[in-house]
Amino acid sequence: MKELTIIFLLISIINVHSQSKLNDSSFLNRTEFKIGYFGNLSSDIGLNVGAEFIWKEKIKIKEKKKGTKKITHQLLLNSSLGYATNFTNQTDNGFHTYYGLIWRRTSPKRWQLNVELNPLGYYRSFLPKTYEVKGDEVSKVKFPGRSYYAPSITFGIGRKRLEKRRSGWYLNLNYTLRTPYNAGTLPSLTLQYGHRFNFKKK
Repeated sequence: MKELTIIFLLISIINVHSQSKLNDSSFLNRTEFKIGYFGNLSSDIGLNVGAEFIWKEKIKIKEKKKGTKKITHQLLLNSSLGYATNFTNQTDNGFHTYYGLIWRRTSPKRWQLNVELNPLGYYRSFLPKTYEVKGDEVSKVKFPGRSYYAPSITFGIGRKRLEKRRSGWYLNLNYTLRTPYNAGTLPSLTLQYGHRFNFKKK
């Protein structure tokens, strides 16, 4: 029941936000969608999808001898869903979802620096076939695994593409804490590499 409550709260937050923004004719112009690899390159591999909505944006124009330079600072609302599996022992398969804020700086040459803070995070592990013993009876456990609160912080780089559906690429280093894990927390360090896409109205 606790797991369903956490999932319901996370989905409700996103639904309320999305519905309020859908009435804005510029919603698609302010939103980019992303898809990419999520894992640690040694054993865990997975897929991550998400969306980023421009909440606030500030553009600085600097006049230089070589011409005008534009630097963009953005605050974005971030949401993400993903699944990863451990292909060596099949014991650490899990679904994750997180929500938070991204600070992004875009240089005049379109290079980007990203910092993500995701205080709303949920991780659900899935274990292989598991059995439990009650007295003399042995029964199979349905949907074995555990749920964790999983906040994260991410640092990354990328580059923007102008006037393209595939609007850029990113390379991130993500640090997540799963809690409660036994008597404490379980840190997890993963890489994210992928591309962003937009569907701006013409």
